[in-house]
Amino acid sequence: MKILDVDVRWLIDRVLASGDGILDEVYDQVFFPGDDLLAAARPRGLPIGNLTSQFWANVYMNPLDHFVKRTLRCQGYVRYVDDLLLFGDDKQTLWRWHDALVARFAALRLTIHSGAHPRPVTEGVPFLGFIIFPDRRRLKRRKGIHFRRHLAGLVREHAAGTRPLADISSSVRGWINHVRFANTLGLRRALFRSVVIRSWPARRLG
Repeated sequence: MKILDVDVRWLIDRVLASGDGILDEVYDQVFFPGDDLLAAARPRGLPIGNLTSQFWANVYMNPLDHFVKRTLRCQGYVRYVDDLLLFGDDKQTLWRWHDALVARFAALRLTIHSGAHPRPVTEGVPFLGFIIFPDRRRLKRRKGIHFRRHLAGLVREHAAGTRPLADISSSVRGWINHVRFANTLGLRRALFRSVVIRSWPARRLG
């Protein structure tokens, strides 16, 4: 597919350019085969949080999908933006696919996460913030810890009068809507049982 409308192409350029520089402080420069020193000045990164970021990631990764299905012939393949899973029947096949993906990613100027390696599904599959088992789903521990700290910060700001209660309510609802897809009822009860909103009058969450 080609986009011929010059106005649409101008808009695409503006959206993509909005991500320039956002990873400068956290990105370790990676050089790929054929790069010269000018590669260090290449723009990189997508404007994460922009509503189009998932769309552009899917556009960019579309050739990878065809590679996995048509060249590697992987029957069990799942991808959500830049998180992907390949399912196979033996470790040797999975390692072969892993090495092929590393090379394919390099052609797209991408790298694969260092922790990506074959593992039995019985150990749990990390995906989109969850650990997925054949019979259940668990939230990653660091995700729960991160939200607990985030919520504590919101509560402190509210007590100091710098954060409206609506912000806390919105954050809690958003988190619950995400983690409810895993077995987190006990976690939610324990977390909110200990949270007290100190305003006038004082009230308790959960």
